[in-house]
Amino acid sequence: MIPELLNDQKSYFKTGQTLSITHRKTLLKALLNQLVAREQDITDALYNDFKKPEFESVLTETAIVIQDLKHTIKKLNKWAKPKRVCPALLNFPSSDYLYAEPYGSVLVIAPWNYPYQLAIAPLVGAIAAGNTVVLKPSELTPHTSALISDIIKTVFKPEHVTVVEGGVDTSTKLLEQHWDYIFFTGSVNVGKIVAKAAAVNLTPTTLELGGKNPCIIDDTANIKLAAKRIIWGKFVNAGQTCIAPDYILIHHSKKDAFYKAMKHEVELAYSTTPQQSKDFARIINLKNFERLSKMLTNQNCIIGGQTDADTLYIAPTVIDNPTLDSEVMKDEIFGPILPVISYQNDSKLETIILSYNKPLSLYVFGSNSAKAKQLIQKFSFGGGCINDTIVHFANHRLPFGGVGNSGLGAYHGHYTFDTFSHKKGVVKKANWLDIPVRYAPYNGKLDLVRKVLNWL
Repeated sequence: MIPELLNDQKSYFKTGQTLSITHRKTLLKALLNQLVAREQDITDALYNDFKKPEFESVLTETAIVIQDLKHTIKKLNKWAKPKRVCPALLNFPSSDYLYAEPYGSVLVIAPWNYPYQLAIAPLVGAIAAGNTVVLKPSELTPHTSALISDIIKTVFKPEHVTVVEGGVDTSTKLLEQHWDYIFFTGSVNVGKIVAKAAAVNLTPTTLELGGKNPCIIDDTANIKLAAKRIIWGKFVNAGQTCIAPDYILIHHSKKDAFYKAMKHEVELAYSTTPQQSKDFARIINLKNFERLSKMLTNQNCIIGGQTDADTLYIAPTVIDNPTLDSEVMKDEIFGPILPVISYQNDSKLETIILSYNKPLSLYVFGSNSAKAKQLIQKFSFGGGCINDTIVHFANHRLPFGGVGNSGLGAYHGHYTFDTFSHKKGVVKKANWLDIPVRYAPYNGKLDLVRKVLNWL
């Protein structure tokens, strides 16, 4: 089935029907209408999959996609128009252009943690760029995946966009095919598998992965405000967010005040009984629940620590000074557990942060702007914030993506269109003048050419 589907899409692409800007915008508008009309269905599906609060579903999933679609429709003509660039003097007289052309058949593999937004957002960019798409949503969120499939069927021909549902076997079969581009969002380990499969056919890829994201709180930070913003950024979606703060590095003089502020903010957000709160999501499945529960073993939980396997609940948890070789500090946590490590000098910051691969995000809290900028410039990471967490994701003018182990490539807004477009450079030479110096015979011309090159 999958090879036949890919052949159908390649044949459809060759007809040129995906290339019309007007047709692309018509389909994107139809998709927008469907997504707006079915927003309640989408938030219901997300709740059924892992008890995601409706507010979080709108804020972090449906609203982002709707804004992205509207922005793409508005800007598509400008993005797709050939861009004139300054020509090289050596090519005088000429006009030079950049043409954006679609790659062709694109595979998008979406994750489970934001199963709607991280499926539809890259799809929008791929369609806007003129590609055909096979979208593989996560099997761990069956309600959301089925709804996405139903919506796509109402808007697109299957030879243009198709949703393929299934588990690991399905993903494996998809990766065995020869795609023109692959866009993957997920774990580092699976990202390496995707990269290896893509390398067989030299297929270009975007890999949106993760990492152990540090959050630095220095001795000048506004602790109350930092606690509030960190609580939200860490525990939204029950901590199952690739750009969530993974661990805190706090100046030793601020730790006690921070713990007090954190306890207050957790109770404000989720009450003294977070398990009863309607504003706190659940862990996606038992496998991840058990993985996270092991991280709590023999730890000093200043806040939380309670678990319930029957409902896949893990309380918003703050751990005091875990050792670097403990389970909670080995890899990305991806859950509602926040380790806090105190430091006395900046050398410890550098030692800890550099002991991990380059993270997807980094956060700094402090009133000393020069110090914050120094830290931002000192470490390599995908993107981040000063005095806040995760909000850099919301700006479509900023590219979103990792570096090194945390990812390859970036998207959002115009960057998504660029991701799914090959930039084709074209030189248009004029005929009214033809400078003969470049033509053979070359005798006596080298000195002149060297003088010209040195002058340029």
